[in-house]
Amino acid sequence: MTNDQQQNQLLAAYLAVGEDALKREAVIIRLRARLAKLGDLSFNADDFDGETAAGADIAAACNTMPFASPVRLVYVRNAEKLKKADSEEIVAYLGSPSDSTVLALEAEKLAKNTRLYKAVAALGAKAVIDCAPPKSWELPKRVRAMATGHGIVLTEGAAGALVELVGENTVHLDNELKKIALARGGSDTVTERDVRGLVARTSEVKPWDFTAAFAERNLAKCLSLLAKMESSSPHALIAMCTTRIRELIAAQAMARRGNPKALAQVLGQPDWKLKSHGAWARNFSSGELRRALVSSRDAERAMKSGADADEIFYRWLVDTLRR
Repeated sequence: MTNDQQQNQLLAAYLAVGEDALKREAVIIRLRARLAKLGDLSFNADDFDGETAAGADIAAACNTMPFASPVRLVYVRNAEKLKKADSEEIVAYLGSPSDSTVLALEAEKLAKNTRLYKAVAALGAKAVIDCAPPKSWELPKRVRAMATGHGIVLTEGAAGALVELVGENTVHLDNELKKIALARGGSDTVTERDVRGLVARTSEVKPWDFTAAFAERNLAKCLSLLAKMESSSPHALIAMCTTRIRELIAAQAMARRGNPKALAQVLGQPDWKLKSHGAWARNFSSGELRRALVSSRDAERAMKSGADADEIFYRWLVDTLRR
């Protein structure tokens, strides 16, 4: 296939959109590499930041003829941060784009009903590249796959610990995997203990990790996580725990009726969010859940009366999870 044929297969613009930063980065890297095979990008590439760039400047760069190359690249990061007028400049350009320029837009979030999203999507089925992150429960598996690219093997516990310590940003996770690979240097499997010894915590514990530990009835884990949740108020945490109690009561009810799979429909949530509820519900008796629900109401009232909210939540948590 000739360069002209390859160039003709390229669309006028692409949009890499989604919260998976590593995937977005990979999309832009692949696109640059593809264009570099067609011509010299040294004098034929412009980068813009949507937070500060003017739409007219981006459009002008797109309409610039390439120098000693059949194609040029215009890359706009943070495309979702473009001001409306600047975004409209790009929408207008995409109505009649240059046939010698590829416009690459990168955005963490961009609604499908925006004019910019629609303008790019109209260019072809492959114009919008979905960079949605994996579900939180899928992330450790993704991390283990990423680790092999750095020549190391992580245990399940090690992958889970890395996500706990670093958070869900895939670029940050990949950077930590590079550091672990350099530190380890060998072929031995990386354990959870290794990760906790090599990686510093940069991510605060997520509230849903706490409510999962609550549903597991793991008091020690709850107390450990609670110490690392500086920005989560006891008022918010008891409300989330109460919601989880109601969900477990519903899970027990559906199990007694012999129809546990109907829980998602009853709660109006996707199945993947409820995959552990059946097992969690078996950690409590129905009486314990009813008492926990009543006592959470009383604890909330006491917290709102001016008493020490942290102390009341702590006491309620211990009383509820104690076996």
